[in-house]
Amino acid sequence: MTFQTESESPPDRYEHPGGAPTEPGADRIERLLAGLNPPQREAVEHSEGALLVIAGAGSGKTRVLTHRIAYLLATGEARPGEILAITFTNKAAAEMRERVGELIGRSVRAMWVTTFHSACARMLRVDAERLGYSRGFTIYDQSDSLRMLKRCLRELGVDPKRYPPRAIHSKISGAKNQLIDADMYAETQGSVFEEVVAEAFPLYEKRMLEANAMDFDDLLVRTVNALELFEEVRERWRRTFRHVLVDEYQDTNHAQYRLLQLLASEHGNLMVVGDEDQSIYSFRHADIRNILSFEEDFPEAAVVKLEQNYRSTQTILSAANAVVERNRERRPKKLWTEVEGGEKVQLSELGDDHEEARWVAAEIERLGEDHGVARSDVAVFYRTNAMSRILEDTLVRFELPYQVIGGTKFYDRAEVKDAVAYLNLLFNPADQVSFARIVNSPRRGIGNTTQGRLASYANTAGLTIWEVIERAEEVPGLSAAAIKAVSRFFETVDLLRARVDSGAAVADVLQAVLSETGYLEALENERTVEAEGRVENLEALVEAATEFDVNREREGESEVPPLEEFLQQISLLSDQDSIQEEQELVTLMTVHNAKGLEYDTVFVVGCEDGSFPHMRALEEGGEEEERRLCYVAITRARQRLYMTWARERRLFGRAERNLPSRFIDELPVELTERHATASTTVGGMTWSPTPSANPAQPVDPGPALELQTGDDVVHASFGDGVVTGVEPGGVVIVRFSGDGSERKLMADYAPIRKR
Repeated sequence: MTFQTESESPPDRYEHPGGAPTEPGADRIERLLAGLNPPQREAVEHSEGALLVIAGAGSGKTRVLTHRIAYLLATGEARPGEILAITFTNKAAAEMRERVGELIGRSVRAMWVTTFHSACARMLRVDAERLGYSRGFTIYDQSDSLRMLKRCLRELGVDPKRYPPRAIHSKISGAKNQLIDADMYAETQGSVFEEVVAEAFPLYEKRMLEANAMDFDDLLVRTVNALELFEEVRERWRRTFRHVLVDEYQDTNHAQYRLLQLLASEHGNLMVVGDEDQSIYSFRHADIRNILSFEEDFPEAAVVKLEQNYRSTQTILSAANAVVERNRERRPKKLWTEVEGGEKVQLSELGDDHEEARWVAAEIERLGEDHGVARSDVAVFYRTNAMSRILEDTLVRFELPYQVIGGTKFYDRAEVKDAVAYLNLLFNPADQVSFARIVNSPRRGIGNTTQGRLASYANTAGLTIWEVIERAEEVPGLSAAAIKAVSRFFETVDLLRARVDSGAAVADVLQAVLSETGYLEALENERTVEAEGRVENLEALVEAATEFDVNREREGESEVPPLEEFLQQISLLSDQDSIQEEQELVTLMTVHNAKGLEYDTVFVVGCEDGSFPHMRALEEGGEEEERRLCYVAITRARQRLYMTWARERRLFGRAERNLPSRFIDELPVELTERHATASTTVGGMTWSPTPSANPAQPVDPGPALELQTGDDVVHASFGDGVVTGVEPGGVVIVRFSGDGSERKLMADYAPIRKR
């Protein structure tokens, strides 16, 4: 899998035989500075003291960081062991280490080029004993720490269904990242849920200490504790790291901010690189105030702005500037490039989310055929993961292979697979795999031991798993509590099966499954951003079922039961692209996952108020962060940018009428071309033209698709068909074999192609 990472300014690295510098000092320094633009050079040559580098998107921030490190060594201002360079991910740290190594050779081995958590872990191996841990403390990952918390909740008698451990763990993690300890948290709690958190927090801390273990949040918090409590520790690390450099400073939380302050406040040699316009992770506790108030913390700090962009066209940069400059929480900054002009931003209004997906797929095909744009150079961004479902279905129908970055393909997502497993069990009660997947999801007291005994009895007695749970009291070794739990599960599923047998619509069955099994309630009780995303994915699955029901009703009676047909349909959708052998893949991802990447062509779909910006963010006062998210999306594009929205989008079977995103209206008219589609029904046949919303800006449909009566065609949604008539103006009449319907289509715009 190839990721396209951010552009830097033109390469000017110099290679040394054996990877070690050989030039005299002056020559080495001049080579380091050669090719840097004036602001980049100013940052690299900065003397001692604090330095804030405001690095706009694509402005060469990593280049400045790495050259600054090499410059400190070349001038003798620092030795390798005196430099601490910090970033956020292991991948970013490895890339920075490699690039520094290309500049300075083997000396990089003596430097700390690492992540916040890795740096803290190394420091704590030296000082953890002062806090009551041994040097050999264990670092718990997310699953280990959650397991420990569950033990604590059992000890306290907390009902995990009412107060989900993940929700409590998320609250504790958030408190730690803000350096709020258990005592402080107990003083500020207000709700019943927070009272439970306040009770669990100190016990969790106690049990972790007894286990000589730290979670990821503890690595930050305990390092800050050691630096604050012990002057000798603080002075030792300050002397060790005479120069501290930090990448992506806008993403730091309060604990990370305090750590840097403690390490650098005395000598002041703290260089931070970031961009408040790309601060988009408040849900991970990132605090934009850290970068906005840097000069208050370090009054003598120098500030350098990197505004020259080496990635995008000026049109794209001007669009990004116009959107983000409406924010108040920012410093004035305008991205620019030496390459003027560029294609206008394409704004397309579609009838609904299906038409939007078909339009995007057809445009990707057109770009490849007409302009030679490789699929790997194309990315489609959306605000939430749930929006990928229709896109994925459509790309499969268009036979356009794709990959999902930073996430899982829709039908492979755990919550979607759980819901489908419930439906599989309703359709086929003998399905032991589906039974095992959902019998204790959500948790209902049917653990592995009980499941094992049920399966063993089924095999021994020659019964299906459904027949076994119907007579759970006959299964040897089951406790009274287990029998009760299994019987309740049987009753719930049996009632759901009755719905299926009565001929209920698939969407109604699915909604009942999610509600009556407690699955949705369990997710809602988690109170986490991740759980909210999973709920949205389930809403998208219900909408897929609703679409199936509508299509089935329109097409008339079928011999295949509806649930069976639906399961077969989504099985084909989820399996088709796994057999693709092509390596040229269109990339799909949320905008949050797009940060740090770049593509020649970018589509941003779902640009409607309520979708992007997201309604929840607007309700919570997060409009400025949503606008920064839009800025990030726009600045990922190198050559072409498309932004689309649907007049109607369906959620949980309800059609929602939409207005274009406020961010669309913030784009200067002269930078954009705006198009719209409309659909009407004439004489019982659907006619789908694609007129321009602005006659002065006509739609560019690409080359005409020449069709004649008798031509075989395929449509992205309606499947195979044959042309039965051709009318003036590029209108064709197609009879589709799937449902026998005839439709009038505009050949140049409809998602059809010749067989």
